[in-house]
Amino acid sequence: MNTVRIASSLLLAASLTATITCHGQTRPEASQVVARVGGSNLTVADLQQQEGGKLLQAGYQYYLNERKALEELIDNRLLEDEARKRNISLDELMNTVVYKDVKDPTEDQLEVYYEGLETQDPYQAVREEVLQHLRELRRTKARAAFIENLRKEAKINVLLMPPSADVDTAKAYARGAQNAPVVLVEFADYECPYCQKVNPQIQQLKKEYGDNLTLIFKDFPLPMHHSAEKAAEASRCAGEQGKFWEYHDVLFYSHLLDVDALKEHARVLKLDGDRFDTCLDSGKEAPEIKKDLDEAKSLGLTGTPSFFVNGHFFSGVIDYAALKDIVNQQMNAAAVMHREPQISQK
Repeated sequence: MNTVRIASSLLLAASLTATITCHGQTRPEASQVVARVGGSNLTVADLQQQEGGKLLQAGYQYYLNERKALEELIDNRLLEDEARKRNISLDELMNTVVYKDVKDPTEDQLEVYYEGLETQDPYQAVREEVLQHLRELRRTKARAAFIENLRKEAKINVLLMPPSADVDTAKAYARGAQNAPVVLVEFADYECPYCQKVNPQIQQLKKEYGDNLTLIFKDFPLPMHHSAEKAAEASRCAGEQGKFWEYHDVLFYSHLLDVDALKEHARVLKLDGDRFDTCLDSGKEAPEIKKDLDEAKSLGLTGTPSFFVNGHFFSGVIDYAALKDIVNQQMNAAAVMHREPQISQK
């Protein structure tokens, strides 16, 4: 079995002496015993290997909360460093630099905002509250803009990784080099509108990163999408004739997935029509679709698109900036892992 995986703790260990959970305890080692049944032990590794699918989604939600907290920590550190650079206190930086151009709303603006409120309180009774709210909104916007500029100038390398899992890629269709530093595996459904939306962004990502990125597609037809499974079979029938990715792209762009349309797509791509029709009508590729589907379920996947980038799990609708951030993070990780030790010269 070929798999794609990078252990999420590997790079963190290089930068942190201990990773702390929300309970203030270090995360358990794989060999740690978590239960004893009769005369045998069950370890963290057993739990992750046999029940990992049930834990992946929960781990990802924890990661999202952890990442949000980390981003806030980074913002605070950038502000503190900027204040230190200017030789002033953080409060002085905020009041004399960040908020210096923030003006209070006019009386007219306060009244317009008040009119949009669902309240029976008279204007004067809530005026101060409205003022403070709008002032805080403007300060928050100014702070975000200031931090954005600081981030552009700073060198930030996030080492925190999402949870990871083994993904079987032995017989999956791949677009890119086998030795690419970043491998993006997508579990998707041709009828899923979110998958259709993200597909052009994934293609753009491939163009931008070239040989540094390999794409792998796995079928995950959802039960509510009645045309998705047959469309997945059709893409594999096209793959038998060497045009999986061309057919894959047509399906996402055309959105036409009934059987007649699937056969017409084959003609447009100049495939052997009779061979394609025989493959599709026979259901020859259905067992392969089921293998992907079973794997998705074993991983605990519940929706599409779902991604594994070098084994690390991401899910949902992701914009292009977020995709780039994921790929850059993994490229940085690969660079750290393969960096040769520096030899000092005397």
